[in-house]
Amino acid sequence: MSLKRDYFEIRLESIGGLGANLSGKILGEYGALYLGLNASSFSSYGSEKRGSPVKAYIRYAKENTPIRANSPVKVPDILAIFHLALADKENIMAGVSENTSVVVNTDKQPDEVRDILKMYAGKLYCIDALKIALETKSRINMVMLGAIAKTNDFMDIEKLKQCIENTIGKKYPKALEQNINAIQCGYENVIFKDISPDNKYDYIVAKDIESRWGYKNAPIGGINTLFGNSVCNDISASREGYVPIFKKEKCINCGLCDTTCPDFAFQFVRGKYKDKESMINLGIDYHHCKGCMRCVEICPTKALEKALEKDVDIFKSHKRNKDLIVDKLDFEKTGASSFVTSESYTENINI
Repeated sequence: MSLKRDYFEIRLESIGGLGANLSGKILGEYGALYLGLNASSFSSYGSEKRGSPVKAYIRYAKENTPIRANSPVKVPDILAIFHLALADKENIMAGVSENTSVVVNTDKQPDEVRDILKMYAGKLYCIDALKIALETKSRINMVMLGAIAKTNDFMDIEKLKQCIENTIGKKYPKALEQNINAIQCGYENVIFKDISPDNKYDYIVAKDIESRWGYKNAPIGGINTLFGNSVCNDISASREGYVPIFKKEKCINCGLCDTTCPDFAFQFVRGKYKDKESMINLGIDYHHCKGCMRCVEICPTKALEKALEKDVDIFKSHKRNKDLIVDKLDFEKTGASSFVTSESYTENINI
């Protein structure tokens, strides 16, 4: 099948660690070398840190049509959302119309997903990419690629598999079979719903994101009073199915987990251990845990264990780190656009 229009644009909304950057590169190569189209792709992200926002943009054009645009995709033909938690973080539905195919990694049904996204209209494809990735021992991005291929006739699934075989397969031959299986499962297991405009939600106009602080109005000297990103950055969405579980009775409060954790997810307070003054480990703040499992690997007493997130009710023992919770007033003083309040987490704090 061939491209029906002169131009075709794709936008991938994700977070570091889920493979959207690689997916964008693969889709670009897939269009150019396997579909016979003109293609371009690039990604946009800040620090190369797992859990930070990532966007990837892909453009296709007919062979005789040059691609001259190199700006972000504002009105996508396909929007792929790698984690439903992104719906609360950014205005990811901007530019989505009745002509847009929206692919979402979720275990929820389309009607519920539509309400979460406040989707105006379009073609909604839901795929439980995390579950399939765990079952096939692959990655979420491979499942999402298969689901994306399902949205259009010109995206040949067999050619996509060939692209994966000739790129990732050569570099990681032992993982080729799992990746191919994941793509096929993503292609076959999408749940589709066609959503017509019904005035339930408004169309969101795509526009440039305006920041309250920028190069024109930042404080003199480049001072950033909201240093770091742990205060407002919920990186739990970057987990890929696994979480560390804290076994307090096995903990010797050595602090190795805190030393190795890149996101300050562990909480220590002054107390007593074996009748001596010591810093006591209270456990994990899952709001900041991306599931890297470094703590599990370094723990000398097996006080931290790897478990499937779907099998554990982490919110039952979820302890927010009060040192990283900032009141609304403090956020307004710094000019931040969103905030976390202590009151909203009262139920979960157990210190």
